[in-house]
Amino acid sequence: MHLPLPHALRPASIVSRFPGHGSKRIDRVVVIDDYSVARGGATGLAVLSAKLFRGLNLPVTYICGDDAANAELAALGVTMIGLNSRDLLSAERAKAFVTGIHNGAAARMVANWIAAKDTANTVYHVHGWHQILSPALFRALAPVAGRCVVHAHDFFSACPNGAFFDYQAQEICLRRPLGAGCIATACDKRSYSHKLWRVARGSNVLRLLRAEADFGRIILLHEKMAGFLVGAGYRPDRLTTIRNPVAPLSTQRIEAEANDEFVFIGRLDEEKGVEDAVAATRRAGARLCVIGDGPLMPLVAASGDHVRAVGWQSHAEIGTTIRNARALLMPSRYPEPFGLVAIEAAMSGLPVIMSRSAFLAEEMEQAGMAFACDTADETAFADTLTRLSQMPRHEIRAMSERAFLMSPDLASTHEEWRDALLAEYCSLLSTNAVPS
Repeated sequence: MHLPLPHALRPASIVSRFPGHGSKRIDRVVVIDDYSVARGGATGLAVLSAKLFRGLNLPVTYICGDDAANAELAALGVTMIGLNSRDLLSAERAKAFVTGIHNGAAARMVANWIAAKDTANTVYHVHGWHQILSPALFRALAPVAGRCVVHAHDFFSACPNGAFFDYQAQEICLRRPLGAGCIATACDKRSYSHKLWRVARGSNVLRLLRAEADFGRIILLHEKMAGFLVGAGYRPDRLTTIRNPVAPLSTQRIEAEANDEFVFIGRLDEEKGVEDAVAATRRAGARLCVIGDGPLMPLVAASGDHVRAVGWQSHAEIGTTIRNARALLMPSRYPEPFGLVAIEAAMSGLPVIMSRSAFLAEEMEQAGMAFACDTADETAFADTLTRLSQMPRHEIRAMSERAFLMSPDLASTHEEWRDALLAEYCSLLSTNAVPS
């Protein structure tokens, strides 16, 4: 049995348990994402939602930018529609420059489906669009905007670089998105010319999404995201928070008190802070296991004997790999909107050391399952690692047990998440006076 968090620490979206799904009022859910096959992130949740809806025998169409080759979804009866296109990093550069701002083919694909298949009780859910589909998607969805929700898995719906982070200054950015200060700042990880491209795309997003009041809902991962989107011009009444569904990496508590290795799980990009984890563990004389892949893999693999890089692993494989871990490190440099991996690890019994800027940091630290620090400060990060390494065995065990028992209340179960989405869809149908 899981013990609940103290009521004062529990997020409102979890304190009020979700109502019944009411799925009989919905003709079909159209799930929209750049990809059909996931390695986590937004696409993982898009695919999961399709599976959960099919579990209720609800008709689902999955529209995506790739080849729609998800055999598992097809076998469940999901209608797969794909653009058969490549993402921006894989496409020819000149084509990517144009289609990243406005992908006309994607807009036509969605518009044609709506013209041929839409019904008054069909609802639309956009998960990811910035790798293939582009902001043109929102123009195509305009006729059904009142029955459409957009999931903010990141900050691309508000910030041109998607993170409210200045990659050149390596600091969180609080400038008004697309204001004069924003446009003048070379914050992109690549170049200022690429920043200007992002400005052009971001202007399209705000014009087609923020300025289109008919779009039903923007779903946030955490309550603290709201301030950033309101600052970008979104009305508060358009925003609603539904915390991500989380499943533990291990169903048995990991005996963190018996272990001495730290673990990093995630994409190996600079904003995820893996370089900070490597440097801090080196300074602290600790060992680090890195699970994940990305542009920084060569650097991580060559970081020294204290690091073992195992590459990308499935959810089940990670559960086996982390049996020897003492704690998870989540040193994100930008404001981490949710930090799914932190809760997955905590639910498995791992204490967490995390960036103070992560939205979950305050809750998890107050609950006694995490330490928050300035992970960009190598000395402060290393000192926190040393503190946890040297904690008495009984204290680490207590921290591990608190994480294992209490962390589920920081997120949704799969069923709660599914029902919360369906409740949002039904509220849009009711608001738009659609007959049931």
